[in-house]
Amino acid sequence: MSSRIQTATEDPPWARAVVLGLVFAFLAVVLILPLVSVFTEALSKGLETAWTAITDPDTISAIKLTLLTAAITVPFNAAFGLCAAWAVAKFDFPGKAFLITLIDLPFSVSPVVAGLIYVLIFGAQGWFGEWLIDHDIKIIFAVPGIVLATIFVTFPFVARELIPLMQEQGADEEAAAVSLGASGWTTFWRVTTPNVRWALLYGVLLCNARAMGEFGAVSVVSGHIRGLTDTMPLQVEILYNEYNFVAAFAVAGLLCFLAIITLIFKTALEIISPDVKGRHV
Repeated sequence: MSSRIQTATEDPPWARAVVLGLVFAFLAVVLILPLVSVFTEALSKGLETAWTAITDPDTISAIKLTLLTAAITVPFNAAFGLCAAWAVAKFDFPGKAFLITLIDLPFSVSPVVAGLIYVLIFGAQGWFGEWLIDHDIKIIFAVPGIVLATIFVTFPFVARELIPLMQEQGADEEAAAVSLGASGWTTFWRVTTPNVRWALLYGVLLCNARAMGEFGAVSVVSGHIRGLTDTMPLQVEILYNEYNFVAAFAVAGLLCFLAIITLIFKTALEIISPDVKGRHV
């Protein structure tokens, strides 16, 4: 009589059921239930009321500022991430480990601290405050400060998607292109960039999602000037503090909708090009 030998990676059916049950229960309580609650509260007084809240002039201004900030932040971080990843993965130079540490810095620094740093540098009492006032340049409590703070908290996303992929690919193709007479610029655009296009787009999606949802750093540098320097997350806070719950959840629902769209694109990328997954180091 033969007996079946259980492998180290094979679990009893009851163990798999318990683990999956715990996972789905956790997701239901932490993710799905809050998400459903946002849309339920937003539509609690009807679609027309929610639409009126979203089309309020202050909310429209917050939406425009959020999109403008993301439109500036994402291309900047995409360019930085591509260049930084190329330098780290393809070249050896003094301070390489330190550069990687600096790229990771926003992951460990509180966004509020990041905002305070920019206030310290560019605020009225900051290092360059007097010079900026004399030249009528406004950074803090204005769009430039919001963009700078958002860039700080989002710049690792693209680089961290590209660095492991480029390191795995090595430099053989670039070396072959150079040996055939291609210039460095041609090699970069014709060989390096096409090889990482899916990971680059994946990082751009993550960066965009974080840029639109950033609250802490932006809250510090924005000054909360209603209709001028409030982004969508800040507008949600203002409406909620005013006990205008339907409007607050309507704007929050719009943010959630944008996040879901980003998630759909992210999932599509993982299906189209599975090699963009699991590249973090």
